Amino acid sequence: MSARPLPLPGLILAFVCCVVMIAIGVAPVVALSVLLIWAGTLWLRVGSPPPPSEKIEPSALTTDRMGELFESADTPLLVTRRNRVIIANRAARELFGVHILEQDIRISLRNPDAIQLIDSDESGSVTVRGLTSVRDIWRINTKQLDGGMGVYEFINKTAEADISRAHTDFVANASHELRTPLASIIGYVETLQEDVTALDHETSRKFLDTISREAQRLQHLVSDLMSLSRIEAEKHDRPSEIVDLGPLVARAAAEGAGPDRTDRLDLAIEGEFHIMGDVQQLEQLVRNLVDNALKYGDPTQMATVRVHPSGKRRVRLVVRDRGDGIAAEHIPHLTRRFYRTDPGRSRASGGTGLGLAIVKHIVERHRAKLDIVSEMGVGTTVTVRFPIERSERSEHSES
Repeated sequence: MSARPLPLPGLILAFVCCVVMIAIGVAPVVALSVLLIWAGTLWLRVGSPPPPSEKIEPSALTTDRMGELFESADTPLLVTRRNRVIIANRAARELFGVHILEQDIRISLRNPDAIQLIDSDESGSVTVRGLTSVRDIWRINTKQLDGGMGVYEFINKTAEADISRAHTDFVANASHELRTPLASIIGYVETLQEDVTALDHETSRKFLDTISREAQRLQHLVSDLMSLSRIEAEKHDRPSEIVDLGPLVARAAAEGAGPDRTDRLDLAIEGEFHIMGDVQQLEQLVRNLVDNALKYGDPTQMATVRVHPSGKRRVRLVVRDRGDGIAAEHIPHLTRRFYRTDPGRSRASGGTGLGLAIVKHIVERHRAKLDIVSEMGVGTTVTVRFPIERSERSEHSES
């Protein structure tokens, strides 16, 4: 046992107090008793052992705090000790599964590039494909810590890659669609310029008709591209104007049919409905749907346009054609830009391949829902459900 330290300053103070007490008339016996009690208390206090404390492992405390810090992060995070996963936050457990805890991280990832980064025992990053599914893309960032610990961050780059690929495809498709009519126009013009006198009137007229048709196709394509660009720029801004949907649909459907196809239009408006909308975009939506129904439906059959309630809070716009129908594998892709189920037929009918892409973006801006159902040999039905706006006019009509 080690010797107790001497409480010298406290003893001196006690002795001085004892002298002062005797000087002011206190009995020497009392003063001496106070001195002894004071000195004994100091001696016992200094010599007593420190209170017992619970031994805390620094590594365990650090791990618990790291787990609490990482748990709410949106990015999947893993912490390893000697390549074994000791922490997986909520996002990581949802991505890899709860079983990843206590597993070797190399077995969990099973990706050669990721394993190479782990085995290097150095901080860095790597981009891997097919980590959790065939087409996904992830960037893995790692920071190596002392004690054989490592922190791994997983950043999903799949959406970014899809957007980049979509932009590339869009530019390529747009260039192709623009080049085709331009090549046709230039070819016929050059033929006419070579020797006008060698061509008879009928042939010249045929060439000019082709040039006019291709120029109109080019004009429609440029117009649709501009519309799509404008709608995409505004798709996060909800319309603020209250629109009476019935008259708008009737007007736009007639415009979409045109004077030559009006007799094939079966239109019915079942009530008065007010929605928050952009008049110009809603008219374009109706024109595109009606034009498609008449263009690709059976020319001897009617195209049906209906506006009727869908519950108490929504109104349903239904456009149905009676034609060949669309195969099921094409349905999920119909709203993609330049997607065509039959490219030859679409181009021959003057389609740009952007009509339903424009419809989709208009629907999204108006917080509506788009549904396309088709049956081979029966026809196709396109349904748009808009949320109803309770305007003063509708409230008066109810009262």
